Order: sequence, then C-alpha cells, then structure tokens
Amino acid sequence: MTASVPVAEKKEFVRWFLKTYHLKRRECVWILNYLLSHDQLLNHVRFVDEAHYCPRAMVMSTTDSDGIPFRFYKGNLMTADAEKSFHDLRLHPEENMYLQLNFPNRHACPEYAAVLEDNPYVPEYIKISDKDRREAEQLLEESVLAFREEQLLRQIDEALDQNDKDKFFALSKTLQSIKEIGSK
Repeated sequence: MTASVPVAEKKEFVRWFLKTYHLKRRECVWILNYLLSHDQLLNHVRFVDEAHYCPRAMVMSTTDSDGIPFRFYKGNLMTADAEKSFHDLRLHPEENMYLQLNFPNRHACPEYAAVLEDNPYVPEYIKISDKDRREAEQLLEESVLAFREEQLLRQIDEALDQNDKDKFFALSKTLQSIKEIGSK
C-alpha cells in the first residue's frame, strides 16, 4: 500500500475495474465514470478497506461479491441513495472521498493493490499487527500441510487395500517430503 497514488494510476485502475466487473447498482458505474472525467475529484479519492470508518466514504460492490450494493457515509449520515453521494461529490470536490470496492479476491488483485491506501480512520484495536499476521500465516501453512498429510495417508491406505505397490511407494515418498517441509 502506498501513501499517495497518482491520478493516472487511479484512472488506469478504474478503467480496468469497469471493464472487468459489473456493479450491483448502475449508479456506481456513473459515479466511477464521472470520477474518470474529473482529475481534481479523482485526486481526492482514496481506495481503502473498511471505508465505513471514514468521515466521507462510498462502498460499491460487484454482482459477484457478497458486499452491500452501495453505501454513502458522511459524518453520522449513512444512505444507500447514490444520487446524494453524487451530489456531495460535485458540491465538495476538495474533500477526500474514501472508496471501498468489494469484488472477489480483491486482496490478491495486483491492480487493486497498486491503488490501495492505508485507511487512517480504522481504529487501532481492529488493525492486525505484523506479528499476528505472521502467526496467522504460519497457522494456515501448518493446517494445509496437516490436511495434505491426512489426504496422503488415506490414499496410502487405499493403495495398500488395492495391493498397488507402485502407488504406495509414490505416495509414501510424497508424504515423506511433506513431513520434511513441515519439520523446517
């Protein structure tokens, strides 16, 4: 995540996003196209996660995501009326707008990562520390290895039941290499 993303990169991302995904609300497409044609506005747009914590934010979701179709947040106001957000964009072009886009595998998407910025409004108790992230990744790796071991043991049992020596030896070799990886 970067501190400040150039307008050209934001434009490139929005164009890619509009070509790649369909949004749940057509008004969201209009808003994104409007941003594309107004550099000053796009300069004040910040792509973030957890936008609902921000003082002025929009959340948009694609048809193939589980996210809410559209939300606009300003101060204590929250609305699903896209016209109000559009009106607010036009009236206050100098204010930062935090935009959250919900789409499948967004955190594994390099195009999104190029424009994603840290959300300065997320409370500290929600942020994940580097230590917690490393521990979670390690736990995930260990779980995947344990699952794979269980699968191999079942397949080895089946090979024994079928008296298939070649399959037994091949699976045993694979299991041994997985155990070596796990012990590192």
